[in-house]
Amino acid sequence: MKTLRIAALASNNGSSFRAIADAIAIGRLSASISLLVSNRINAPAFDYAKAHRIPALYIPTKGVEAEADEVLKEALVAADTELVILSGYLRRLGPKTLSTFEGRILNVHPALLPRHGGAGMYGRKVHQAVLDAREPVTGATIHLVDAEYDHGRIIAATEVRINPSDDVAAIERRVMQAENDLFIQTVQRVAVGELSLPLQ
Repeated sequence: MKTLRIAALASNNGSSFRAIADAIAIGRLSASISLLVSNRINAPAFDYAKAHRIPALYIPTKGVEAEADEVLKEALVAADTELVILSGYLRRLGPKTLSTFEGRILNVHPALLPRHGGAGMYGRKVHQAVLDAREPVTGATIHLVDAEYDHGRIIAATEVRINPSDDVAAIERRVMQAENDLFIQTVQRVAVGELSLPLQ
């Protein structure tokens, strides 16, 4: 069976990128990660990539968005990327990358979209918003990436129940595990052809 070639984009730890790489390493996932890209030169995701011999590239974006879009698109093409995964990548993708990889870019969001999504809604901010809204459940959502934050079509979602004693840290821990599991499952569905690229 052909191995799905993945590129990952991460701004910080890249938790789901690490989980997917670990799943590949133990044979749980029929894929390979051909490239890690970050817009932050000190992103901890780079340390993981170096330790696991995953090619990595720093592409700064602040103030040079158009140039970064071109560089990112070319890097993804050069790596023979079939699927792009966003793992806490905190920059909007540019038009060249979006058009070249339309239907091939997936993001994971730490809540049940469309609630608690959009610009500025990431990490613990999302979990605090869920708590403030007194939601009985939260979860994780895998969606296609387009020009708007957390906007593209939902591909998969899973629920995480909120306990009365939960604080933001407790919700974050359980949602992160749900995110990682859901992303691995979704990528495997692509790898085995259950979900066909480009996703519609």
